[in-house]
Amino acid sequence: MDQPSRRTATATIHVAVPFISGVSQNELLEGELVFDPADPYAVTMHLEARSGAVVWTFARELLADGIYQPSGNGDVQIWPCLSSSGEAVIIIELCSPDGTAVLQAPSRAVHGFVARTHDVVPQGEESVHLRLDDMIAQLLAD
Repeated sequence: MDQPSRRTATATIHVAVPFISGVSQNELLEGELVFDPADPYAVTMHLEARSGAVVWTFARELLADGIYQPSGNGDVQIWPCLSSSGEAVIIIELCSPDGTAVLQAPSRAVHGFVARTHDVVPQGEESVHLRLDDMIAQLLAD
């Protein structure tokens, strides 16, 4: 039986993300969602905040599910919503000991990003893309 080939392409979206919690209700953060097939179960959100770069990594499945229904019950929660102007958005709530941030991203952009991640690594084929030897070597080096 043929094994699916390992793909090296990544999927990325760049978006200005409204920060809808905290002191400033109107602050736009430069954001980026990145998917790397070397970590096929996860997506990473990079944000440029006034305090510096913020990086969150969470399950790709959580993001995919959050497009259609409330998902997550921990540090990252995602759900579909309408913006104040009536546009379909995805709300991403990030919680840490330092505080909580509630962000929104255009639903179409997030949906397109998730679709591209599934083009790179189809759902159910994630384990083929894991580099277990590399992961073990990294764990042993630490």
